[in-house]
Amino acid sequence: MLRIVVLGAAAGGGVPQWNCGCQVCRAARNGHPELRSTQASIAFSADGENWFLVNASPDLRQQLTVTPQLHPKPGALRHSPIAGVILTNGEIDAVTGLLSMREGSPFAIYAHAKVLAILKSNSIFDVLNEKTVRREAIDVGKPFEPKLADGSPSGLEIEPFAVAGTSAWYLRGKTHPGGADGTGDTLGLKVSEKASGKHFYFLAACAAVGDDIKSRLAGAPLVFFDGTVWRDDEMIAQGLSQKTGKAMGHIAMSGDDGAIAQLAGVAIDKKVFLHINNSNPALLAASPERKMAEHAGWQIPADGTEIVL
Repeated sequence: MLRIVVLGAAAGGGVPQWNCGCQVCRAARNGHPELRSTQASIAFSADGENWFLVNASPDLRQQLTVTPQLHPKPGALRHSPIAGVILTNGEIDAVTGLLSMREGSPFAIYAHAKVLAILKSNSIFDVLNEKTVRREAIDVGKPFEPKLADGSPSGLEIEPFAVAGTSAWYLRGKTHPGGADGTGDTLGLKVSEKASGKHFYFLAACAAVGDDIKSRLAGAPLVFFDGTVWRDDEMIAQGLSQKTGKAMGHIAMSGDDGAIAQLAGVAIDKKVFLHINNSNPALLAASPERKMAEHAGWQIPADGTEIVL
């Protein structure tokens, strides 16, 4: 049995974003607390006792506090059920939460060598003592079994694969610590329970859907997919930024080239948007954009949503 908990569904900054007065953020502060969401991350487990995270958002401490499955076991003075963190990119909203896990509990960080190079280049991550917190390099196209904290097998298999994307925004125009080759900057994951074959896909950042992605996702029981923006230029249209979704490495939900249209003909049992920006009108339950997304079979989850496969 695979158990997945959505720790956070929002893009960088969360909802409401601290300095934003857009329609969604205003509503989240005033009368619609159901819109509030922390930054994107999930937890998954094969046994309900040992858990792995996909990405560690800046909101991780808050997420752990409100998620009983990730609390220390009763009677333990120091304990965490978190055995590892798999990083799909080196963006701030994927790695910053690691700093909240610096209190000495053993776990492993699994990431592409390019992302590990980012961590190594910034001494603030040295608070995670590598004798306790192992850093394991993962390779595109090479499945691996993450280990439990005591080194025993987890019963899980994770296959990283490349998706269209960009390097971390804060590295634009700078020398990448991991080199100029773009491979490894943005990963998707296939997470499987080895005994049953049950599996799901995680793609929280994806700039385009090609035939390779469609073929890979065909027949999937569950897909978490990039839902950052509704339309590519929405932040420009709302006066929030000069960035497009594509420039940030994110496909739009709508449009002929958007995720909804491109994946419409792909047989996926459960489709869940994740990493949803505060500018995205599909967050509003009564909006035509939400209705269009739901009519197409997509779910926009609340923090804390649990899915069992």
